[in-house]
Amino acid sequence: MLYTAMRSVIAPTARLVYRPRVEGRHHVPRHGAVILASNHLSFIDSVVIPIVAPRPVIFLAKSEYFTGTGVKGAASRAWFTAIGSIPVERGDNRAAQASLDAALGVLRKGEAFGIYPEGTRSRDGRLYRGKTGVGWLALKAKVPVVPVALLGTEKVQPVGSRMPRLHRITVRFGEPLFFDGATTSPTPAKARREVTDQVMDAIAGLSGQERAATYNESPSAG
Repeated sequence: MLYTAMRSVIAPTARLVYRPRVEGRHHVPRHGAVILASNHLSFIDSVVIPIVAPRPVIFLAKSEYFTGTGVKGAASRAWFTAIGSIPVERGDNRAAQASLDAALGVLRKGEAFGIYPEGTRSRDGRLYRGKTGVGWLALKAKVPVVPVALLGTEKVQPVGSRMPRLHRITVRFGEPLFFDGATTSPTPAKARREVTDQVMDAIAGLSGQERAATYNESPSAG
């Protein structure tokens, strides 16, 4: 119900106000499981993609967004529920695997799952090395990966800003990448790395961002 309201009321209003340029929308399959793997520049990225995608896209969100108290907590819980987010714990390796298992559950239901391989928002605009969770999901679920590039969202809501600003943004959906679960890599870890690097190369080709050779290890996750 809340997601339907978001799609029918909030999404058209946001498109009218921000007038996003959307390229390659036809690359997103209308049916069946798919991963949308995007660069990550702003808190609002998880709002922008579902608004412009041709189908619902589910993201994971920190459990704190669902457990707050008072008016602010209720508003946060309602919003993240409305955009279809799934609450997850963040922290150690066990929490990371639980997050991937939750994402796998979304894909096994034939839905679209959104992920940021960088892990957290880029503070300097560069595209950081992808973490291999996206590779694990693609190989495990054997579903296509649609690379996505967001441009300008960091101007709408810069890191540290509470309120969005008016700025035109661009969303580019690339051609799907297909991984059948088999690679030439000698080990599962190297296979995940190979797939992840291919996904990041595709994102970079769409976004034109400068590449960073390291992981984005910002102390505050995005």
